[in-house]
Parts: sequence; C-alpha cells; structure tokens
Amino acid sequence: MVSLVTVEFSMCSGLYGNEGLLPARLQLRYGGRSLTEQLRSSPTLLWLGPHLSLDTQASMELLCLLGALLSLAALLVEALRDSLVFLCLWVSYLSMYQVSLWDSLLLETGFLTVLVAPLTLVRGSRGIREHDSMTFWLVRWLLFRLMFVSGAVKLTSRCPTWWGLTALTYHYETQCIPTPLAWFAHQLPVWWHKLSVVATFVIEIAAPFLFFSPLRRLRLGAFYLQVLLQTLIILSGNYNFFNLLTLTLCLSLLDNQHVNFWLRKRDDNRERKEGEANHSVPKMGFLLCLFVCFIVEVSQLVPHVSVALSSIVFAVTIPCIWMGVLSLIWEMITSIFRCACVSGFLTRFWGMFQWSVFAVAATFMFTISLVPLSYVEHDSHVRLWPAVRQTYDLVDRFQLVNSYGLFRRMTGVGGRPEVVLEGSYDGVTWKEIEFMYKPGNVSAPPAVVTPHQPRLDWQMWFAALGAHTQAPWFTSLVYRLLQGKADVIELIQTDVSQYPFHQQPPTYVRAHRYRYWFTERKPDGSHQARWWRRVYDEEFYPMVHLGHTYLENMLSRYGLKDKLPPRHPSNNTVVQLLSWTRSQVKGIPAHTIIWTMLACSATWCFLMGLISNKNHTAVDLIDEAEKQGDEKSVAKQEKEEEVEKDQDVCTNQEGEEEEEDRDGDEQDKEDEMEK
Repeated sequence: MVSLVTVEFSMCSGLYGNEGLLPARLQLRYGGRSLTEQLRSSPTLLWLGPHLSLDTQASMELLCLLGALLSLAALLVEALRDSLVFLCLWVSYLSMYQVSLWDSLLLETGFLTVLVAPLTLVRGSRGIREHDSMTFWLVRWLLFRLMFVSGAVKLTSRCPTWWGLTALTYHYETQCIPTPLAWFAHQLPVWWHKLSVVATFVIEIAAPFLFFSPLRRLRLGAFYLQVLLQTLIILSGNYNFFNLLTLTLCLSLLDNQHVNFWLRKRDDNRERKEGEANHSVPKMGFLLCLFVCFIVEVSQLVPHVSVALSSIVFAVTIPCIWMGVLSLIWEMITSIFRCACVSGFLTRFWGMFQWSVFAVAATFMFTISLVPLSYVEHDSHVRLWPAVRQTYDLVDRFQLVNSYGLFRRMTGVGGRPEVVLEGSYDGVTWKEIEFMYKPGNVSAPPAVVTPHQPRLDWQMWFAALGAHTQAPWFTSLVYRLLQGKADVIELIQTDVSQYPFHQQPPTYVRAHRYRYWFTERKPDGSHQARWWRRVYDEEFYPMVHLGHTYLENMLSRYGLKDKLPPRHPSNNTVVQLLSWTRSQVKGIPAHTIIWTMLACSATWCFLMGLISNKNHTAVDLIDEAEKQGDEKSVAKQEKEEEVEKDQDVCTNQEGEEEEEDRDGDEQDKEDEMEK
C-alpha cells in the first residue's frame, strides 16, 4: 500500500487534478448538502476538504501523502503494525477509491488486515490470540475465491482459445504491458503453450480446493503451485502489485513449522506425522494428474462437451459454499476450545468475549462474500437467501467483498489493437506521441515497471478494444494535449524533453488504431532488430483542434467542459507543503520512486533483523554461559561430595582395619595366656 499511495501522489494531478483527465471535483458535487448526506452518498474523506480550506486536488494529495507516511512508518516500526493503523490506511484508500482507484483486491485485503492485525496500541501485547486462526481463515477464503473464480470464468465464458488450449499463443503479445521475457515466451512451441494452459486450469481450479485440506502436505503443495503461477506471470507481464499481493495472500497456507524451515530455525514442538508424509504427496500427484488427463481429453471434444463441462463448473459452486461453511465452523470450534483451555477465570472470560466478537465478524464477512462468489452461476445466485443479498447491497459501497475473474476471454486474437496518438502544427506533417510503457515504437523493447501501474498506459490498452466513445476520458486526453497541460504530458513522458511537443502544444491531434504482433526469430535463431511488427487498421479519433465542433460536442456530451473555473485553495501551510513535496518528485519516473523506497525499507528491515538477531544471540550466549556456570558449580559440588564420601569411606575402612588389628592382638594375648 505504501508504494501505491506514493505513486498516486505523484500522478494525482495529471489524472484527477483540477486540470487532469478526469477532474475529481466534477464527481464530488457539494450542492449545499450536509456532511452526513455527503458521506452517505459517497464514503470519502475528501468531503472534509472545504472545511480545511483545501480544494479537491489538494485534499487528494494530502490524503495520499499521509497514507504514504503512515504505511511507511508501519513498515519500519513494528509497534505500528496495529489494527488501528491498518484501519486508517483502509479508510484513506477507500476515500481515494471513490473518485479514482479501482484496485478492489487491495481494498478487500486491507479490510481483512484490520481483523487479522493485533490491537497493540490499546492492549500493549503482541502475543498469539486464540481467535487468530479464525480471522486468518478469511484471508485463505479470499485467496480461494480469487483463484477458483479466475479459473472457472475461463471455462464458463466459452472462449474458443481457452477451450482449444491456444490462449497462451496470443496472451504474451496481447496483454496490457508485456515484459521483454514475454517475447521469448511467445517463441515457445505450440505444444508447450497448450500444456501451460492445462497447468493453469489445474492451478486455478483444482488446486484451490487443497487450501482447506486437513493434510498439511497438500496445503504446502497448493502453496507452491500458486507461487509458481504468480512468479511466471510477474516475469512475463507488468500487472503492478496484483501478483505480489496474491503471493502475500498465499502466506495464509503456511504454518510456523514451514516458516521456521525457511528461516533455518529449530522447531522444538514439531510433530512428525509419518502417515501424512508418506501418503499426501502421492495423493496430490494422482489428483492433479487425473485432472490434467481430463482437461486434455476434453479439449479434443470441445464442440460436444463445452455445455456439459460448464454445467459441471456451475454445479461446483454450491459445494464450494458448503466446503467454506464447514471449514469456518471447524476453525471456530478449534478457536473456542483453545479459549476454554486458558487458565484463569478473567483471562478465559476475556478470550471468550474476543472470540464472540471476531466470530460474528468472520461469519458476516463469509456470508456477504457468497454473493460475488455466486455470480459464477446464475441459479446459485438466485438460491441465496434474500437477506444475504440485501445485506450485501447495504455494504457494497464500502467494497468489503468483491467479485473476481481474470482473463475471462482472450483479446487480440487477430492482432494486438493499439492506439497511436499523433500531433501536428500544420495538419500535414505528423509526429507520433510515444508513451513510456505501452507498445508504440516497434524498435523499443517492452518495459519492466512492476509493481508500478501506469494507469494511462493501461487505459490506452482498454480503449483500443472498442470505439473511443466507450472511453470518455480519451476525449479529455486529446483536449489536454491541445492545451499543453504539463501534468498530463508527464503521464506520457516523465522526461518532458522526450515529448515531441514540449516547446509548444500541437495545433492538431488525431489517433489511429494499429494491429501489433511480436516479431519472430530469424531462421538462424538470432534475435530480430525490432521487437514488434504492426499493420494499420483504422482511424480511431478524427483530426481535431481547439474549438473544433466535434471536440466541443464530445466534451459537452461527457460533462468534461467546465462551466466555472476551479476554485484555487488558499496559500496556507498545508498547500505549501504539498507544493514542495510535488516539486521533489517531479520528473522522477514512478517505478524509480517505488523501487528506491522498497530498497531502503528492505535494507532498514534487514539491519533491524540483524541487530535483533545479534541481541538474541547475545542473550542466548549469556544464558548458556550461566547455564554452563551452574552446571560447573553443580559438578564441583558433586565432586566435593564424592571426595568427602570417599574420605568417609576410607576413614571407616581404616577404623575397621584398626579394630580388626586390635581384635587380633587381643586374641593373640588370650592364646598366649592359655598356653
């Protein structure tokens, strides 16, 4: 979250500022309503801007800056990794989501973190709570919904590329922003792409059911399968922080024993289960191989069994729900059993109270999550209790749970559609406007920007899939380029000198649609000089200039033309601070800011870990020395006791010998007297 809000701060003015593509002030209509009514209509802290003498843009920048600082502090300081801190971060992100963002997975994960994180700022204790497994189970349930639905929609969409196992022959070159490794992956043979599709179905549809397996080895196997898939996606495509967040969710499948194995720590409480170790891996291999064979066989009969298999996927939805119910009940039973085993009446009472609160919260989150899960199958959605759907509708604006389904249908089968903007001063000589990240120049290599998400480049990919009338913001982009707005130009090129019209805005702007493909290897196997090849498709946006009738009509149609100039904020301390901060990050690429921050944070955490480990080592050495000293003193004492005992034994033996000698002398005297 720290990376996201920082980048949003650097891009805020160009995207949603007063002179950005979609000004946020056009979405927040005050209209003389009270603050309560405003919050009911849209739950965002941006309504408080006028009360602080800030306009909407300044309010967004302040919110982003505070969120960045708070999340960075929580990353560096362990004491701030608290439920209240995560609640503040979630509220700030929800406020931005209402007017700009659309990362629903991060929003839902952020709210679950509020339930999972400890409440240390109030209680002052970071010990393990008896209900932790119950709240942490919600993270595993979110991961299941994300992966299973993403795999199921590929089949239910009836997309011929997924059913024919040829989707990956198009995916690498048609995804939003490919990486250089995507070019090499695209050159792999077709049989490998088909096998990869089968593996994707196995990992996304079959493996998620192992998340709730009582066998530890099966859960670990499912974990490593998910890690494999997400890692390959990260290497071949730029999907911002999405896959990193998914990997974070996968940590819910691990236990302390396996984490200690990673950290090379000794687990004294390890319980070896030989039966599980001997049989769980073969069972998992058998099930997955069986599913692979099933998919491969079905792919040969797609026209005949697509409807039947889709019905099977639909029918699985209800068992998935009951599996979640039983798994959650089991977590609740084990948690309450641990609460009941705690010694001390007050401690047990407080634990039971906490368990009751978090059990209600977990049940509520699970119940409303059934609504987006049932979207996979219409009949399952209809069967849900009306009360469940009504409850979901009440909290839907807070985005507590969301529906997912990635790559439902494969786009760009006939070539990757790409919009190319052009500008001119005379309407005769045209220059292409090249973006930093999206494909344009056929000789430019694909970019690597993870975990940054260049939102304008992403939106250009979506816009190319349809007409420009389906993307109202594109008209605003053309309008801002004709005006020469610096904030918007920096979205295209952070280094403004690389923008072909940085000295003077173009007089005319137009856009064409091309079809792009990756180049192929040369016959000798060497690399081509160009990464892409393209063919002209059609006109995407007509040639316009400022005051052009078509441009004016489109701006009025979408409500993008201001009737009144934006209200400028007062020049107070907050505005000056925001202006200074903006000037510090101006001209720096967003992915550079992110990686610099992550590198510094990782270095800090590494150093703190070394110091902590050193302290623990010193304490262990002292304890060991004291233990050895105690052992030596005990050994010395035992030795002295043995010496004393030996001396006593020797003394006793000498006394006995002397007594025997006296007895012998007396006997001799008696014998002599008798003689």
